[in-house]
Amino acid sequence: MKILVTGSAGFIGYHLSKALINRGDVVVGLDNINNYYSVDLKFARLKELGVSQIKIIDNKIIQSNKYENFKFIKMDLENNKGIDNLFESERFDKVCNLAAQAGVRYSIENPHAYINSNILGFLNILESSKKYKIKHLVYASSSSVYGNNTKMPLSTSDEVDHPISLYAATKKKQRTF
Repeated sequence: MKILVTGSAGFIGYHLSKALINRGDVVVGLDNINNYYSVDLKFARLKELGVSQIKIIDNKIIQSNKYENFKFIKMDLENNKGIDNLFESERFDKVCNLAAQAGVRYSIENPHAYINSNILGFLNILESSKKYKIKHLVYASSSSVYGNNTKMPLSTSDEVDHPISLYAATKKKQRTF
């Protein structure tokens, strides 16, 4: 199984990539390695996956020197042509979209980063998934979509129609039935 994991230098993306690699899947990790969280930590995670920081070049796939079944590409989700080319060349079976511009407070200061990554970037993932007939797409949202909901524990059936930040609004997706 060939799987694209976006946000692969993040906490969840790194651990998911490792688990899939160890399971025997072929994984292509994608991350833009932005500086919202520590880039040193992101590069350390990639190093654990066999990707050296000095070999990372924007929009270029790098083969892991530790795992035969792992490759990495530094790319922004809003790079429509790059995303489409990646889907065309790699022919994924599944996609796990964990990438997003994170942070509630930062969304107030820099709303364009959220629209570009979390809306436009996700649209690019959806369009390429549709075009290349991806069998399964997994999307990670955020507990921020629940707003001021005080009911605990939260449930996927809880209302998410009143986001209290731009970040929450960009992570809310329509339910499909």
